[in-house]
Amino acid sequence: MSNIPGQSRFGGVGGVVFFIVAICLGVYFTFASVQGDYGIFRRVEVKAQLRELEAERDALAARIALISNKTLRLSDDYLDLDLLDEQAREILGYVRADEVVLQ
Repeated sequence: MSNIPGQSRFGGVGGVVFFIVAICLGVYFTFASVQGDYGIFRRVEVKAQLRELEAERDALAARIALISNKTLRLSDDYLDLDLLDEQAREILGYVRADEVVLQ
């Protein structure tokens, strides 16, 4: 390599500019990896949202199973008279003649 002034590899103003650009790029990529769209904070947020949605899904699945069970028990093929009586009392407000209603 020649020792011509102003043409050294990392000396003078060029070296300072290279150093500043390298620092800026390092800061940018560090910030993006922590708080960017695909960063660590976003990943934690997505995992928390996933847990909430899975809990909601499980609750809905349990509710569907309960409704499916009641539907089966009130179907034409299998009629549960106790459930039918309970539903008629609750929804229609039916009362037997020998019962006393307190309000």
